[in-house]
Amino acid sequence: MFREMRRKGQQLSEEAAYDILRSGSHGVLALSGDEGWPYAVPLSYALDGSSVYFHCAREGHKIDAVRKDGRGCLCVVARDDVLPEEFTTRYVSAVAFGEIEELRDEEEKLSALRLLCAKYCPDAGQGAVEAEIERDRPGVSILKMRILHLTAKAERKTARQMK
Repeated sequence: MFREMRRKGQQLSEEAAYDILRSGSHGVLALSGDEGWPYAVPLSYALDGSSVYFHCAREGHKIDAVRKDGRGCLCVVARDDVLPEEFTTRYVSAVAFGEIEELRDEEEKLSALRLLCAKYCPDAGQGAVEAEIERDRPGVSILKMRILHLTAKAERKTARQMK
């Protein structure tokens, strides 16, 4: 179902792939959009085990695409150092394929929102977090992507250093 990485010498471990997802500040989610056109959107996310959580509006292109076809691909770039004098880029990235669902269970939605707040606002007090969630929750949908296939890759020099 999923292709093997062609440049196996640059492939990182699954543990490294999860580390990239855990530490990434944002990712780009690719979906099948309107009339089969690709739709890729940068977004914030939080990882919990082998599930990735996103938030979005209750209406819009992203949620429409997920409702139509729940398959998606998330790309996170952890490092991107362009070295023009060497005609190369030092990069580290992870790509996760998975099935996405819109959460219906209120407790799971609250848990996902708290997870997102913990990642992006770690110094906010519990009271501030709960107030923000309560204020924004009526207009927010939560999406959960269950990872089915995950790979990570780095350019040759970095890949050797990471092994």
